[in-house]
Amino acid sequence: MLNSTRRSSWLLALACSMALVLLAACAPLPTLPEPTIAVTFPTPLPSQTPLGAPATLLPTSPSASPIPLTKTPTPRAAASSAPPFTEQAAASLPDPAQASWRLLVEGLQRPVGVTHAGDGSQRLYVLEQDGVVRIVESGRLLPEPFLDIRDRVGSRGSEQGLLGLAFHPNFAQNGAFYVNYTDQQGDTVIARFSATPGKPPIADPGSERRLLTVDQPFANHNGGAMAFGPDGYLYLGLGDGGSGGDPLGNAQSTQTLLGKILRLDVDGGEPYAIPPEAPFADGGGLPEIWALGLRNPWRFAFDRASGDLYIADVGQNAWEEIDLLPAGSPGGVNFGWDFFEGEALFEGQPPPGASFASPLFTYGHDKGCSVTGGVVYRGSLLPEWQGVYLFGDYCSGLVWGMRRGADGRWLVAELYDLEGNITSFGEDAGGEALVVLHNGAVLRLER
Repeated sequence: MLNSTRRSSWLLALACSMALVLLAACAPLPTLPEPTIAVTFPTPLPSQTPLGAPATLLPTSPSASPIPLTKTPTPRAAASSAPPFTEQAAASLPDPAQASWRLLVEGLQRPVGVTHAGDGSQRLYVLEQDGVVRIVESGRLLPEPFLDIRDRVGSRGSEQGLLGLAFHPNFAQNGAFYVNYTDQQGDTVIARFSATPGKPPIADPGSERRLLTVDQPFANHNGGAMAFGPDGYLYLGLGDGGSGGDPLGNAQSTQTLLGKILRLDVDGGEPYAIPPEAPFADGGGLPEIWALGLRNPWRFAFDRASGDLYIADVGQNAWEEIDLLPAGSPGGVNFGWDFFEGEALFEGQPPPGASFASPLFTYGHDKGCSVTGGVVYRGSLLPEWQGVYLFGDYCSGLVWGMRRGADGRWLVAELYDLEGNITSFGEDAGGEALVVLHNGAVLRLER
């Protein structure tokens, strides 16, 4: 799902680029310079020791910069090409020693996501990969699931299953929500369900109405992210179809939904309508496509304050990347896969005059093997964290923070080192940051 080290074989390289592959199947990661602080269950969580790495300044342009930007056709390491660290820059990021990830709930089965319904209830909803959505209320995991569709969720590999959940903005009134799962044939299904009123509400498995079914040629790179944007449209993240190196050329093809961010108007038609300003509404591609050139966008998130869209795209052999679509960006932005992996040329030669959006940030496989996005902190418990984008790596457990400085440049630092496979980040109704570990726990960032 859901990198300057190469594995000893092609299969092992592919395995280590998957977001939910078993760590035992991968060669050990290089030793990180800081000690790993274990999170042991079911004993109480100790406060995680922050890494305290100095912030790095990344060159960037203001939010109003035109999109797309042109990638440079030479490899680079983001940190080494950045301007020197300064004390003033470090002061612009919060001190990680003043907050820690604390256990909120445990006992989940292979959780891969967490969200809220936006209905004022303060409940959390956690996706279990096998096909169940669980309810967390007042810090307690309720015994009755919100939704159980294990009878129709299938998996041909570790990256398939129930992968995404998004509640309609008017869920409190209409009871509608949407899921992304792979069916018994291994193909992607985007479906709408309805919940019956109650405290808590419970979904009706028989209410399913399919919006889309997308053939998956391989068992990996299914994507799975889904969220309603500030414009009220449903956004979906689909991977390039799998295998390695995008052998079918899906990410750059406008005739397939694979390797894309899609945008649907679920209120404008049945089962959906195409929103205005779709880049291919008048031809040249499928009208659902909003952005292209992605390998496996394992989690994206809108900043609830600015409307900016942050996308974590899992890399192939060497680089993981964070992409940014500022609010108001036009459709049709191309993020470059598989011409590029991060900033490095990967395969083929881009057409003359082609333009691609550069990553906001990249890190190499000396730091991990599969990026997991990511939320912008907008809570009230930690005012100094306002605007910090938090993301991590599935394999290494590292957690980074990024925020734009007063001078318009981005600051990035390694903040925490969690032991456990980070499958997702999320936020509760108040904007507090959550992290999901595949071993069955959800943690919250607290003072």
